[in-house]
Amino acid sequence: MLGGHQEAGRRAGTENVPYIIGLSKACELARLGMAREAEQLTVLRDKLEAGILAKCPNVRVNGDKANRLPNTLNLSFEYIEGEAIAYHLSDLGICISTGSACASGSLDPSHVIRAMGVPFIAVHGSVRFSLSRYNTMEEVDYVLEKLPPVIKNLRDLSPFGPDMDPTTFK
Repeated sequence: MLGGHQEAGRRAGTENVPYIIGLSKACELARLGMAREAEQLTVLRDKLEAGILAKCPNVRVNGDKANRLPNTLNLSFEYIEGEAIAYHLSDLGICISTGSACASGSLDPSHVIRAMGVPFIAVHGSVRFSLSRYNTMEEVDYVLEKLPPVIKNLRDLSPFGPDMDPTTFK
């Protein structure tokens, strides 16, 4: 929509000055709490990661161990589908994602996960756990209690496993 002369023809209307000031204040408050929130999320993420790796065999962490977001954990579970994991965890009140929002609805594995060299046996088992300032240590403990039996059950049902010939699916 073309604007008037007061906007140099770029935009119609007048800026909402109170909202602009409000956004500025929100950004200032967010900046002040970012370091503390990042520390809190890193503790939660690292506990979740360590617990899953300790309790579930054949899992790999996707991404750089040091240079990553404090609120995100991306894992690949070998020999099972991420969608099946998400389905079963959803029944338990645990929400995870099997891909990025921009790839939602696609059955193809993430091109990013493939580019990272995740092998075929794990690429479809990639899931993302996202945490926020509202998550608690008790919720992480709940995931660590509920996830391992889900993974074991899915692997028991899977026709694939560590004893299969890896050259079959190149």
